[in-house]
Amino acid sequence: MTSVYIIFIVLVIIILVTTFIIVALDNFQNYIIRINEAEANIEATLNKRFDLLNKSTDVIKNYINTEDDVLKTISNIRSQKLNNFELDKKLYDSIQEFHDYSETNIVLKEDDDYTKIEIDLIESESEILSLKEYYNDIIIKYNGLLNKFPFSLVAKIKKYNEKESFEIEDHLELINSLK
Repeated sequence: MTSVYIIFIVLVIIILVTTFIIVALDNFQNYIIRINEAEANIEATLNKRFDLLNKSTDVIKNYINTEDDVLKTISNIRSQKLNNFELDKKLYDSIQEFHDYSETNIVLKEDDDYTKIEIDLIESESEILSLKEYYNDIIIKYNGLLNKFPFSLVAKIKKYNEKESFEIEDHLELINSLK
């Protein structure tokens, strides 16, 4: 009879451990899916911002009468393979440069194309800020799960690593300065 109890206890332990592993993997998979979706949305918005800034270079060149590169950061981005974090930082610099042109060239603000680009940039900045806040919320929960025992054991086995979050404060300042 004792061997039957031992076998029963071992089976119960195996079932409990297997159930926990399945639940832990399911939790991680849900976060990974949400992270990937958030990254894809951020990337699409970053590409939209890049296109807007790229379009603005021609408008700016028309008003300052130059063949030199305006928005030099945009010119440099074209030739680089950047992740979303690097692209975001470069685009932030370009938007600052874009804003500086409008401050030094009052005539630019009167151009309809330039004004439309500026409005679209403000809208995209608000959109990217919301997307980053959502992404950062997911990352905080995901990273917390990575460090929570016993989930951390599954994370080590599956080689899940912590992910970095986006900086948001600079973008709040930028939105205020563009308005």
